[in-house]
Amino acid sequence: MATKYFKETSVYKKAFALAMQIFEISKIFPKEEKYSLTEQVRRSSRSVCANIAEAYRKKQYPAHFVPKISDSEKENSENSVWIDFAFAFLYVDAGQQEILLLQNEQIGKLFNHMITNPEKY
Repeated sequence: MATKYFKETSVYKKAFALAMQIFEISKIFPKEEKYSLTEQVRRSSRSVCANIAEAYRKKQYPAHFVPKISDSEKENSENSVWIDFAFAFLYVDAGQQEILLLQNEQIGKLFNHMITNPEKY
């Protein structure tokens, strides 16, 4: 049975939780990162969730639903790059990076399933 409300989906719950973790971690980034890394990682992580909401408004039209889910997946992929930069700049340690990237990967797998099986959502 397809989920009617996007906030009930595991992908939204996982993406929202990751966005919240990223927000908390990014609070310690240096001030000089405010308009680059900090803003970018916060924006892309929140955009994942926003695109899921938009996709669910269009889910009765698979030709519109799948591209919005693809947008979510694109933003999720972008998150992994920002996480890697945060690690490279020593703003997060290897353990934090691993946890964040694992969550990011799990979300990406859910998006791939949604893209290939839109009728289930």
